[in-house]
Amino acid sequence: MTAVTEDAELKARHRAMWTSGDYARMVETFLLPLGPRLVDACGSITGARVLDVAAGTGNASLPAAERGARVTASDLTPALLEAGRRRAEAAGLELEWVEADAEHLPFGDASFDVVLSSIGVMFAPHHREAADELVRVCRPGGTLGLLSWTPGGLVGALFRTMAPFAPPPPPGAQPAPLWGDEEHLRELLGERVHLTALERGVLEVTAFPEEHGFVRHFVQCYGPTIAVRAHAERTGRAREFDEALDRFEREQDRGGPGRSRYEMEYLLAVGTRA
Repeated sequence: MTAVTEDAELKARHRAMWTSGDYARMVETFLLPLGPRLVDACGSITGARVLDVAAGTGNASLPAAERGARVTASDLTPALLEAGRRRAEAAGLELEWVEADAEHLPFGDASFDVVLSSIGVMFAPHHREAADELVRVCRPGGTLGLLSWTPGGLVGALFRTMAPFAPPPPPGAQPAPLWGDEEHLRELLGERVHLTALERGVLEVTAFPEEHGFVRHFVQCYGPTIAVRAHAERTGRAREFDEALDRFEREQDRGGPGRSRYEMEYLLAVGTRA
């Protein structure tokens, strides 16, 4: 099997993973604050050419368009782009929606003034290739803005909980939460991007007061969790997997009976392209 064929098959699996469940519902339930936080951190973007990489349903794309930017939203998964189009139409916003692999963006060098990704590009399996593409399509003097879950935060803990039940990762793939590690991010960007802001923040989630509501939502809506649970079921470990997620939920709950609260840590990075 050629490297090109292997990559195509890997991306097809990723596309299927993000099509499973209901990621659009997850965004609407508790992820909406993240996109505006990233866009605001990038400063004034009125009239700027903005690319949102791994845009999903437009969590950063729509706020950027609301602020007067000329936005292109790109994503590997057509179903997420279609959900984003519907959101944009309902809001009366005009954006360009492009199916694209974050590791092989179909745009010319220095095509955009601002390149964004909110908990999106971090899930591209090959970090170096994705980082190179982010830098390539951003013009010199332009802005690069990233918001990523951290290894030490809730999502990092979720992926560690799921890892023993998941199939082996493909060759060369790196864990998504590494994008939220300052040293890893600096290594990926190098001297090509001068980081002007690098700070951690927390998304507080209080949308799941009922017992097991938080984990149930991930099992029903979140592609990575759905994929790992399906593998656990195929290998006869579904019950063990469910018990591990229940323990994870209890450990992460910062609230109390009837008022569950979860803290999802992220790293927000903004820099200027050299």
